[in-house]
Amino acid sequence: MTVELEWFVDQPSMRNPVMVVALEGLFDAAEAATAAAQIIIDGANGVELLAQIDPEKFINFQNYRPEVHIDDNGNRVITWPVTEVTAVERYGAKHPVVVVHGVEPHLRWRSYSKYLVEIATACQAGLVVTMGALVGMAPHTRPLGVVGSSTNAELARMFGLGRPTYEGPTGLVGALHDALDSANIPVISLRVSVPHYVPGPPNPEATRSLLKRFELITGIPTDHKQLDEAAITWRNRIDAAVAEDEDLSDYVEHLERQIDEAEDVLPTGDDLAAQFEAFLRDPWK
Repeated sequence: MTVELEWFVDQPSMRNPVMVVALEGLFDAAEAATAAAQIIIDGANGVELLAQIDPEKFINFQNYRPEVHIDDNGNRVITWPVTEVTAVERYGAKHPVVVVHGVEPHLRWRSYSKYLVEIATACQAGLVVTMGALVGMAPHTRPLGVVGSSTNAELARMFGLGRPTYEGPTGLVGALHDALDSANIPVISLRVSVPHYVPGPPNPEATRSLLKRFELITGIPTDHKQLDEAAITWRNRIDAAVAEDEDLSDYVEHLERQIDEAEDVLPTGDDLAAQFEAFLRDPWK
């Protein structure tokens, strides 16, 4: 046990869980990823807090300040931005989920990543999925695309994912993937593109897209359909705003043509489900 990582259970009792990591910060445009993680937790029939990471050595509190409130007894309480590790059981899911959610650390990325590797190891996670959202060239009038990737060629082939090609400055997610790869823990990245002209939260369309792709790969129910009405309302509101700006309307049409000309064929849900079960029975690690 370490000072920063505090466990609330002696030994997590799960079998081949999928560990989801979604952190508020640069990799969470429109708060789409953290909203997706919260929906996975909220729709569970069983939830248990397994552990938490203290923020003291990881968060710059001048950039992300804790919040103070008065509780029901009139006491002044400060809420600190801890990272929580939650075990989730969902009806219809063949595998449990471990959700890591909190605030992306500003400091000591390598140490923070090591703690997440320790968590994945202790929970015996069969797969780690990082969820993210980035501002991009996506039109709001089309389903917001989710890019899935893995540094492992075999894992990418099994799940119809791409291989990372980016070179340059990286962030916490890049450091985490490197740490997980070094520990031989399977990890994939799912990231949705949020229209850069409407980057503010909430974005139910982006959250729904992330949940649908996660469900397609893992077969774990995510309740993404509960966002259908909110996604339609969001799109209609943006439609109305765009219609009042001729230049923006022309720009959106340009983005639509780019998307419509691109091909993005995903494997079927049945194919992915079979691949996923085979992978967890006999993982490449």
